[in-house]
Amino acid sequence: MTSAPTEADPVTEAGDDESGALDAYSRVVTGVAERLAPSVANLRVTRRTRRGQMPAGGGSSVVLTPDGYMLTSAHVVARRDSGGRASFVDGREVRFSVVGRDPFSDLAILRADSADLTPSTLGDAERLRVGQLVVAIGNPNGFAGSVTAGVVSALGRSLPASSRTSRRVIDNVIQTDAALNPGSSGGALVNARGEVVGINTAVAGVGLGLAVPINAATRKVIGALMTEGRVRRAYLGIAGGPRPLPPRARAKLDMASCVEVVEVVPDSPAERAGLRPEDLIVSVNGTETGSVYDLQRLMVAELIGVEVPVTVVRDGRELELRLVPEELRS
Repeated sequence: MTSAPTEADPVTEAGDDESGALDAYSRVVTGVAERLAPSVANLRVTRRTRRGQMPAGGGSSVVLTPDGYMLTSAHVVARRDSGGRASFVDGREVRFSVVGRDPFSDLAILRADSADLTPSTLGDAERLRVGQLVVAIGNPNGFAGSVTAGVVSALGRSLPASSRTSRRVIDNVIQTDAALNPGSSGGALVNARGEVVGINTAVAGVGLGLAVPINAATRKVIGALMTEGRVRRAYLGIAGGPRPLPPRARAKLDMASCVEVVEVVPDSPAERAGLRPEDLIVSVNGTETGSVYDLQRLMVAELIGVEVPVTVVRDGRELELRLVPEELRS
């Protein structure tokens, strides 16, 4: 005699589904950790003084090439003459020196004394979505090879950055709830495919971490630091802020916002071109400047020493000035 079929236990099915989801999550995190851990170094930073090499902090770095190029945060190696030792999860320890650093992107390139490092694979942060799983690998508080996981909490955040003489804003910063702590800076933020999509740069609060994205703009920075040791940027000599355009100018230009000149630096390209406080910059070299970030993105090396048109709205009238950007000195 056969027994009648019984209905599936919904509690059991729910438990199986949850267990399967957790197993899948664990496999992703462990797979990423196994792949990337050999490519993330623990940095012990030193600097030269009259008394010799002195400790100057620590952080993390990500291997870019087998012959020793590594990527980290600029604030981890705050001085160009910084150096130190990089240690890896396999027990190796090698010396490194600073090739170049860029405080305005908070990125720096190091060169380790090794020819057989395990390189990471760079991804594209532009493909990230809010809620997507990410894994952070670094050396918080000196605990080498630490792995935390979380999600992309937000995209497009802004992070102030400065040098001794200038201030800028790093835009499109990634916000994540993957746990970051002192020492995590310079480590890798990785997607589920094991691609480095960000360099962890700051701990903004409990459950709030930030990372500089790996995208087309930062790849150019990385390339420039590797080949030239620095990044060349154009400089106008203004302090600006966002400002809605007046209704008449908005209707004529089909723009909602612009950059208001708050301050003009004496003897700067902006002053020589005739820019004044309260001028509203609406375009530079024919490209609209609806925000400070738009203006910063236009300040590329190709504009240094080249006369470009700057369109402003002053007292309700549209003016075109001619400006020759200089090189930004950090």
